[in-house]
Amino acid sequence: MKKISFFEKNFSLLLTEQEIMRSIEKIANDINRDYELKNPLFIAVLNGAFMFAADLLKHIQIECDISFVKYSSYSGTTSTGNVTELIGLDVSPYQRHVIILEDIVDSGATIDLLRRSIYTRQPIDVKIATLFFKKVSYTMNIPISYSGIEVPNKFIIGYGLDIDGKGRNLRDVYQLED
Repeated sequence: MKKISFFEKNFSLLLTEQEIMRSIEKIANDINRDYELKNPLFIAVLNGAFMFAADLLKHIQIECDISFVKYSSYSGTTSTGNVTELIGLDVSPYQRHVIILEDIVDSGATIDLLRRSIYTRQPIDVKIATLFFKKVSYTMNIPISYSGIEVPNKFIIGYGLDIDGKGRNLRDVYQLED
């Protein structure tokens, strides 16, 4: 099994690039079907969702727009429990179908904060699309409309996900070993 190390922590292969790409194509097909003629606004959460957003949009065949926000809740391999907005929304979601793009949903705190903020600006609706989903640690009652791959409740890196800024560029996804 493929292994890597960052900051004296060992990680083993969890998902290959091919598995990730198949999941992204499925999400894109579902969105293309559900939003035909609706011109959704995608809002990608930086930094982690940049790769997911880029690859997803390559498969989106409907008219759409994209914008980015930046939130932070992690320090090293641990969630701080506090979500901080670092870069806010610069496009109006007023009377738009909005799809939030997240790299990973674990507790759901980030999407809860962002979703509430968007709803104050009167969108038609707000849906969540996540590439990775830690269902066992999800604490919100917000439906996840488009979910790619359910992952174990372990810290993961690669494909946009990082450990203190490192590992985002990895094509595959690795999980922290016990």
